[in-house]
Amino acid sequence: MKFLLDTNTVSALMRGEPHAAVRVAGTPREDIAISQVTAAEIEFGLRYLPASMRRRALEAQWSAVGAELIRLPWSDEVSRRFGERKAKLEKVGRRMSDFDLAIAVHALVFGLTLVTADRAFGRLGLSIENWLD
Repeated sequence: MKFLLDTNTVSALMRGEPHAAVRVAGTPREDIAISQVTAAEIEFGLRYLPASMRRRALEAQWSAVGAELIRLPWSDEVSRRFGERKAKLEKVGRRMSDFDLAIAVHALVFGLTLVTADRAFGRLGLSIENWLD
């Protein structure tokens, strides 16, 4: 496994954005994963939308895209590293959302490149790629 997709990348895949789709199509499936945190964010986003054709279309896309993605578990090591990183950030006054930090820590623990368009991750010392450009 080489890459951990952030929620914004998975959302782009669900919307059929070409840059992300081409990059994912050209990467072996066993090299791409998501965190359970990303799955939770997608599930929330879908349920937050009102019942509509758009919601049904996105749910269908999530079913298709999500079925192809390996899920990384939340382990004791992820919990420990999350606590360390959150405390460090809080002490220097650089807050980050818990979900974003949890996704970042998954990438750190599993030694993966985080695929995201979110620049906030850059301050964590992660290997980052943006597949949306």
